[in-house]
Amino acid sequence: MDRRKAAWLYAQFVTSKTVDVKKSHVGLTIIRDSTVNHESFTERSPKLGGLVEFYRSPDRVLWTDTGVNVPDYPKLAQIWWQQIGDVNSGAFTPQEAMDRLAGEMDLTMARMQAADESANVYGGCGPRLNEEKDPSEWIGKGGAKAKLENEKPQGETIVYEEIVKRWQ
Repeated sequence: MDRRKAAWLYAQFVTSKTVDVKKSHVGLTIIRDSTVNHESFTERSPKLGGLVEFYRSPDRVLWTDTGVNVPDYPKLAQIWWQQIGDVNSGAFTPQEAMDRLAGEMDLTMARMQAADESANVYGGCGPRLNEEKDPSEWIGKGGAKAKLENEKPQGETIVYEEIVKRWQ
């Protein structure tokens, strides 16, 4: 069996309902809505510190998911860490670093896409970049959010029991 078929079968297996329920009880890495709503998690929720209540609450949409898999993590991670280092050293502001990061990742993924198309480097599973668009076209689509008016609001302490009640 070729590697792509084997990977697809494995992905189907580990994301199946029965496997995800068992895996999620062991590692608490829930990936299915049906898992977080499974009766076994209802029974176990008092011992999980609000995890189940949070994932069942409307507040979970306030967090940004990680999106699709990274096509070549080692190649892209070094770009990320370089930008983080530049921010930490004061060489660039966070916004400058993120703008540079986006540009460098686009260039790197474009090269990856070209290599996959010409030499099948990623087995046909390399990145596929969209045409560049004005950022305003992305706001409100696919999780893209507009810049907040106040990026650093004053911290707010919420009593744990109150927030869990809000999630229930």
